Amino acid sequence: MNAWDVLKERGFVEQVSDEEGLRAALERPLTFYIGYDPTATSLHTGHLLTAMAVTHLQRAGHRPIIIIGGGTGMIGDPTGRTEMRQMLTPEKIDENLQAIKVQMSRFVPFGEGQALALNNADWLMKLRYIPFLRDIGQHFSVNRMLAAEAYRQRLERGLSFIELNYQILQAYDYLHLYRDYGCTLQLGGNDQWGNILAGVDLIRRVEGAEVYAMTFPLLTTASGAKMGKTAAGTVWIDADLTPPFDYYQYWINVEDADVARFLRLYTFMALEEIDDLTRFEGAELRPAKEVLAYEATKVAHGQQAADKAREASRALFAGDGVADAVPAIEVEQGELAAGMAAVDLFERTGLCRSKSEARRLIQQGGAYINDLPVDDVDQKVTSSDLQDGALLLRAGKKRYHRVVVV
Repeated sequence: MNAWDVLKERGFVEQVSDEEGLRAALERPLTFYIGYDPTATSLHTGHLLTAMAVTHLQRAGHRPIIIIGGGTGMIGDPTGRTEMRQMLTPEKIDENLQAIKVQMSRFVPFGEGQALALNNADWLMKLRYIPFLRDIGQHFSVNRMLAAEAYRQRLERGLSFIELNYQILQAYDYLHLYRDYGCTLQLGGNDQWGNILAGVDLIRRVEGAEVYAMTFPLLTTASGAKMGKTAAGTVWIDADLTPPFDYYQYWINVEDADVARFLRLYTFMALEEIDDLTRFEGAELRPAKEVLAYEATKVAHGQQAADKAREASRALFAGDGVADAVPAIEVEQGELAAGMAAVDLFERTGLCRSKSEARRLIQQGGAYINDLPVDDVDQKVTSSDLQDGALLLRAGKKRYHRVVVV
């Protein structure tokens, strides 16, 4: 199939600059790119959607360029921000960049004849300011830039000059990649539509060439929550930030109305198989959720981690005990012997982000230790509460963490 048809059928396409032209271009191998600014040490589930789309295109014979924005990251994308991003040090940007490159290699094979991983600092940091303004800046209308959603929102609270340059630099990335690598398609989240079109327009003005833009939807759940956000925070790809068991639990607990859509986006299963799995409702939909959780975890963390997470989840669901895959922290025997506040344990495990949140959880009847409700915000936990040398903490119905005594 034409890669356009694959992406369209699975729900990846939100906007495209020229649908007919892009579909025709995808009949032949082309080079495309997508960029990630290194603002954190890890990608999250929103990024995973883009990585899945890149993989579909790569499997169809197209060459990906993954830009990790060591240059644009020095400025910070104002898109979707109510305030200016925190300025990261060059050292922190490089640390994040290296971590993201390793993560992307799990989804997109790099190497000879495969995907390219580039750092836009390699060309942006060499630009000379006055020549850049004359050669590139002249093609940008400030009035048109300020009409873009990203900038218009920020004008009310203050838009810095450095942020105003972000769109120009992203557009220049596209021009550079077109000139040096023959890149003719840029991908991104739908909030990047204005920035990507600026690059399309710049290439048309400077090179007289036709290139393409395509964006992905900014996903929300059926209830309107932002994709990849939970009460505990962001669902990261990094196993140290979101353990594979928690990652698996996120997917198995998605709303029923989201299961079919997420199977299309976050797995490589055939559409016919997905339709067959999701024709049920209620409790009969749980096997489909388990498949989604397993496949999504396998994509992000590998088959072994997915196997362990599924085993642990099934054990907890069946009441058969706790598997090793459940995330755990260690506490010293002496700490527990002296008695530890339950609120401290819920905070230390990350099930609650603060002690005040842990108190609210207890007051609302959502805190459990070894399947027994914690009914007092001042409750102490001691060695006598251990079961096989550990405690099993639960927040609500679905989030677990172990405390192991050493």
